[in-house]
Amino acid sequence: MSEFKVPELGENVVGGDVMRVMVNVGDTIVRDQPVLELETDKATIEVPSNVAGTVKEVRVKKGDKIKVGAVVFTVDDAAAGNGAGAAPAAGAAATVEQPAPKAEAKPAEHAAPPAAEKTDAKPAAEHKVLPMPQRNAEPARNPEPVRAPDPGTRNAEPAQRERGPVAPASPAVRRLAREIGIVVDEVPGSGPGGRISQDDVKEHARRILSSVGSAAGAGASRATRALPDFQKWGEVERQPLSNIRRATSEHLSYAWNTIPHVTQFDKADVTSIEALRRKYKDQVAKAGGNLTVTAMLVRILATAVRTFSQFNASIDTERGELVYKKYVNVGVAVDTDRGLLVPVIRNADRKNITEISVEIQQAAEKAREKKLTLEDMSGGGITISNLGGIGGTYFTPIVNWPEVAILGVSRAVTEPAWRNETFEPRQMLPLSLSYDHRVIDGADAMRFLRWVVEAIEQPFLLSLIG
Repeated sequence: MSEFKVPELGENVVGGDVMRVMVNVGDTIVRDQPVLELETDKATIEVPSNVAGTVKEVRVKKGDKIKVGAVVFTVDDAAAGNGAGAAPAAGAAATVEQPAPKAEAKPAEHAAPPAAEKTDAKPAAEHKVLPMPQRNAEPARNPEPVRAPDPGTRNAEPAQRERGPVAPASPAVRRLAREIGIVVDEVPGSGPGGRISQDDVKEHARRILSSVGSAAGAGASRATRALPDFQKWGEVERQPLSNIRRATSEHLSYAWNTIPHVTQFDKADVTSIEALRRKYKDQVAKAGGNLTVTAMLVRILATAVRTFSQFNASIDTERGELVYKKYVNVGVAVDTDRGLLVPVIRNADRKNITEISVEIQQAAEKAREKKLTLEDMSGGGITISNLGGIGGTYFTPIVNWPEVAILGVSRAVTEPAWRNETFEPRQMLPLSLSYDHRVIDGADAMRFLRWVVEAIEQPFLLSLIG
């Protein structure tokens, strides 16, 4: 008799909500067969089995919250010859074969994917670290981490002392603590042996903010304000936040509160490039893609960030450095019924528009079928959020931290433009560029946006630059 337990699902993923149990008692299963669908705070994933045999007992059901290591079901492995020491499966990285792409990515409401950033371990992912420019010395400061104002009120302090002088925490947890200014050794750990998770760090930060807010008086922290009783005015309905929606909320709040956002706007004349799109869309369709403005813009942005390297950087406030990435990965925000997801087109500067179109098509299909993995949504350097399919003119997209820029695209509108000493009807595309003002100056942002506009209006520019 063997047990199937929830395997490791990815960095910092501790569990999730059961969306679907894909086996029943009496079923015969084989290794690598999808047996469980989990919604984590990063994505919805299918988990493959690392055991084979006949299912004897199923211990979870739809709606249960389970953690890594929890027993999902047991199997009689005698007939299958499956030993109890079977190696765990790859978890989130394992997916079923994808069907042929059928539809293009839906525009996203705003860009910030809930997926956690991971370091790309490929040789092409080598990056260069340079000292942060001293033009604006403020970001280079390394402020003292925030400590709780009254250590005596921390009810978990005894457990903290028991775990020794060095707190047990992963590098990712320590990085999060540094980024939000928390002393990780002061965080009470809820895991085995006092091990500290990201949730422990966040909860510790909330306690500190709550204490500071109470001392400063009512209204000092809007996050601690209670909602009014809406039922006084009529009927209400409450629904729990999904893991993806909760992670999106936390990620966007952190990005908005951390990054000094600036948004600049411009219009691009897409009359010529739209004619090219219509001319070659059937050719791209034969290759399995959908030739869209988004696909063209991915290629344009990939070239632009090679020219303006600060737009493919991240700021390391802990070390007072800028990290310039030598690879070019572009995130494409996708609107799904479960929330915002941002799959990443890797090495976009090395691919032609047809290849990019096919990848976007496949990513959109995977997003709708809940097949996107954590790896699919990590490692982006700059993001595109296209709302043109819905409408609107301009908007202010939120930078997808730790990136430093995002391009928002709205619906193209035909309007009169002054050309050749007369007004002509031209199709104009509104663009909105949000950026991190700690890294990018306004003048550089405007030069970048104008470069993008000119590349749209003069497609030959891309071939000329390469």
